Amino acid sequence: MSNRILLQNMMFYGFHGVYEYEREQGQKFYVDAEICADLSLAGSTDNVMDTIDYTVVYSHIKEIMENHRFQLLEALSAHIAEVVLQTTIATEVTIKIRKPAVAIPGPFDYIQVETNRRK
Repeated sequence: MSNRILLQNMMFYGFHGVYEYEREQGQKFYVDAEICADLSLAGSTDNVMDTIDYTVVYSHIKEIMENHRFQLLEALSAHIAEVVLQTTIATEVTIKIRKPAVAIPGPFDYIQVETNRRK
């Protein structure tokens, strides 16, 4: 049995990027987290102790996004995925990070990196 918890379009101001100015000036990033786990016990007990507390997951993501620095979105999303797997009963997690401001000479909405990890 599997359930999904979705935290979508979380916005953080972070200092991630290959270029020094990105790590100094910072910018907005948008993050989605899809967390899979067997939450059937929580469905029958109605007890937060039997599920994944998404406020705690949000706090972990916020701390990483705002207080750590990564050059690559691939490394950032992998780190977040590993932390979610290590700190919850999740069996699988997908992290998507969108970066709207990228030095690409052409029109686009954002660059997105998606990372999926399983226990």
